Amino acid sequence: MSENILQVDELAVEFKTDDGIVKAVDGVSFALDRGETLGIVGESGSGKSVTNLAIMGLIPQPPGRVTAGRALLKGEDLLQMSTRQLTKVRGNRIAMIFQDPMTSLNPFLSIADQLTEVTRIHLKLSYEKSLTRAIEMLERVGIADPGRRVHDYPHQFSGGMRQRVMIAMALLCKPEVLIADEPTTALDVTIQAQILELMHELQETEGTAIILITHDLGVIASVCHRVGVMYAGKFVEKADVDGLYEHPQHPYTLGLMESIARLDEEATARLTPIVGQPPDLAHLPPGCAFRPRCPYAVDRCAAEEPPLADGPHGGQHACFVDVSTAERKEVVDG
Repeated sequence: MSENILQVDELAVEFKTDDGIVKAVDGVSFALDRGETLGIVGESGSGKSVTNLAIMGLIPQPPGRVTAGRALLKGEDLLQMSTRQLTKVRGNRIAMIFQDPMTSLNPFLSIADQLTEVTRIHLKLSYEKSLTRAIEMLERVGIADPGRRVHDYPHQFSGGMRQRVMIAMALLCKPEVLIADEPTTALDVTIQAQILELMHELQETEGTAIILITHDLGVIASVCHRVGVMYAGKFVEKADVDGLYEHPQHPYTLGLMESIARLDEEATARLTPIVGQPPDLAHLPPGCAFRPRCPYAVDRCAAEEPPLADGPHGGQHACFVDVSTAERKEVVDG
């Protein structure tokens, strides 16, 4: 029987802006088991990163605040912890690889200082042992000559190398939960494969549960067990990875898949982009938020918001229409 590591229930996060209240995350729920990888996919602004920043207690307040929900790490609610309690948990039991390596490292401290701090605080290691562990991890993430480079400063590293340093930092304490926010974006395909293999190895040896946030559906297909598709702050589809790719049930999921090239199609095959732009979260349209961009929308979509419900092929999706049989209509970009 699988061991539940993280349980998120009805999480809601909002930001106060000059244009009004923005509901960046609106009732998100998911569970994560030991040794499992959950992929979260969606366009920029869909709420992927904010969801996980809220779990880590890193929402800037103000202008943001968590308005509802809970995030249970083995029964302990992260959202109710004090700053002192969270400091003991972050980087130790739950770690995050941040999306922007250019701003996530302290430019005034050497790589050695930043990596050794993690294990000295959480694992109570001596500086010498912490440094040895840091060098070993830098080597595992593909940094050449790590014994020398560990004493360099962030400005002496390229963007891709800084990303690898961030990954090394997140893995140092072998966390129970690893949140990886676009961890391979700045890396070439060889290093990307190496990093994904390292994360998989950590899962195999330590049972680490991973949340992988990415735009890359290829990465999702290769490493994830389950997938959640987010749009306008909500999950619009949740399924196991095979079911999602074989039977996408939400028009948005189908749109994401149709907008990327496939190896099993002719090179001349045209891609079908999703029309329009993501919605303004401060002024969402009535009914289904995806309706203005949806080629399958019906009158009911303008009046009601579809709930997340079980689908005929397994998983859950929030749509009134069966995309496998519905008539596709042209959408005009307004």
